Amino acid sequence: MTPVGRGYLLVKRLVDLAFITVTLPVVLPLGLFLALLIRIDSPGPVLFAQERTGQHGRRFRMWKFRTMVANAEELKADLAHLNILEPPDFKIPEDPRITRVGRFLRKTSLDELPQLLNLAQGSMTLVGPRPTSFAAHTYDLWHTSRLEVPPGITGLWQISSRHTSGFDERLRLDHRYMGQMSLWTDLRILFGTVTTVFGGRGA
Repeated sequence: MTPVGRGYLLVKRLVDLAFITVTLPVVLPLGLFLALLIRIDSPGPVLFAQERTGQHGRRFRMWKFRTMVANAEELKADLAHLNILEPPDFKIPEDPRITRVGRFLRKTSLDELPQLLNLAQGSMTLVGPRPTSFAAHTYDLWHTSRLEVPPGITGLWQISSRHTSGFDERLRLDHRYMGQMSLWTDLRILFGTVTTVFGGRGA
C-alpha cells in the first residue's frame, strides 16, 4: 500500500471544501425539495443518522435522507431470513421497508446528498473506503488497514459492484484503491460514480 502523504491529504481536504462551495447553490434547494417529498410520502424524520466507523476506527454519525419507514430498524429482525449477503452486511431484494420516494432516492443515489454535511465536518471525504455500520473491533486483522485513510462518499466499490458484493470483496477493492491513491485516481472514481449513477447500475 502506498503511504498516505500529508500533502495529498491536505489537497484532498481542499478539494472537498471547494466541491461543497461550488455545489451548494444547487444542492441546497434540491435538498429542501427532496425533504418536502419525504415528509409528504411517509411519517417520520427527513434525515437518517447512522453510526459508522471512520478513520482510525473512530465512530461518527453519517447522514442520509430517510428512504425507509420510520420503524425500519425494528422490522429488521423479522426480515433477517431474506438477507442475501454474508453477515454483518444486510440486504434483501425488494425490501418492503423502503418507501416510494425512498426507492427513487436510492435509484438516483440522492439519498446520499446529506453526506455533504459529513464532508463539511471532515468525518468523510469525496473518495475513499465506504464507512461500515459495524465497529472496528468486529473487523478481522487484515480488514483494519482500510481505517488508515478517511472514509469516502464514493469509492471503487460504488463503481465496480456497488451493493452486490460482500465485505471481503469490498476490502479487496479498498486495498486496490489504497495502493494507487492519488488525485488522478480520485478524479477517475468520481467520473465513474457519475456514469454509474446515471446508468442506474447496482442501486
